[in-house]
Amino acid sequence: MDLLTVLLEVAAAAGYAGLGAGVAAIAAGLGIGKIGAAALESIARQPEATGDIRANMIVAAALVEGVALFAVIVCLLVVLG
Repeated sequence: MDLLTVLLEVAAAAGYAGLGAGVAAIAAGLGIGKIGAAALESIARQPEATGDIRANMIVAAALVEGVALFAVIVCLLVVLG
């Protein structure tokens, strides 16, 4: 392999990794938005369960954010590795 081929392969991997990181961030935002919308609707239907709904919403949002963070880290490892 010559140097140009190696550089093009690295650039392609970096581009796809950047695209993957962007998709992970957008998907996490959409997921957390759906969690928040569902929680607000649930609170509107049963205001007495606000504390339980809020606690479950925070746990679910943290799990979604954790998965998105792992996806971004994997993409960064592809770029740097």
